[in-house]
Amino acid sequence: MRRAAPARHAAAAALILAFALAQAARADEAAVERGAYIFAAAGCVSCHTDVKHHGTPLAGGRPLSTPFGTFYSPNITADRQHGIGGWSLADFKRALRDGKDDDGDFLFPVFPYPSYTGMTDQDIADLYAYLMTQPPSAQADKPHEVKFPFGFRPLQRFWRYLFFNEGPLAAVPDQSAEWNRGRYLVEAVAHCEECHTPRNFLGALDRSRAFAGNPQGPDGQKAPNITPDPATGIGKWSIDDITTVLASGMTPDFDSVGGGMGEVVAGTEKLTDTDRHAIAVYVKSLPPLRATGK
Repeated sequence: MRRAAPARHAAAAALILAFALAQAARADEAAVERGAYIFAAAGCVSCHTDVKHHGTPLAGGRPLSTPFGTFYSPNITADRQHGIGGWSLADFKRALRDGKDDDGDFLFPVFPYPSYTGMTDQDIADLYAYLMTQPPSAQADKPHEVKFPFGFRPLQRFWRYLFFNEGPLAAVPDQSAEWNRGRYLVEAVAHCEECHTPRNFLGALDRSRAFAGNPQGPDGQKAPNITPDPATGIGKWSIDDITTVLASGMTPDFDSVGGGMGEVVAGTEKLTDTDRHAIAVYVKSLPPLRATGK
């Protein structure tokens, strides 16, 4: 009879452990699910997949032509040698928040860390959890083809001093929760400014003309003015018009977006109606700016 108590204790301990493991598994599943949502909003798959050459999803190799040369997106699969499978959450957070890789080397801002730095710790952790569940690929990264001296990474220290402000993005107290959510999605997660804002001769965003369009957008594609300017922007669009574009790619004049924006819609169509509405509310609140350039 005296041996029954230790047995009961052992059984109870086993039940507690099983319950804890089940809770942890459910928490992990929830993190992966949330991370999949952030992954879609951020458009990761389009940049990190060489779709034109039928590349493996997230294995990198997609070329991005810029005035400084051609950059190739890296492998972000869970492969430990060629991807980010060997990265810790701290490594991953450092890349998005501080623009440095797992060795502490500066990343080029063609990777939009100046926007991703605004993401919350929770969203970064969830995105990491999701990426770690994706199939690994042993595809090696392609070396960048960058003009001298822009490929010299230590020069990034000077660039960062001038143009980089580390996040996360702080809420604006006198604005609504919906407006702040829209701003967070537009400026941090979906990094819309990276395409729709012109850049200076050093490749930094001209924030005085934020969202006013970029005649020399990624891969030479013109990114349109998305401020509420009625003549050159989307001032005549309603909030519903904007949400429709984000959900279906269909514009108010019954045209459909293509190119880079088509890839963006492949992600925003997976967002909730609430988040698409928040994005539209924020974009409509931007100061109207007249587009310039050809």
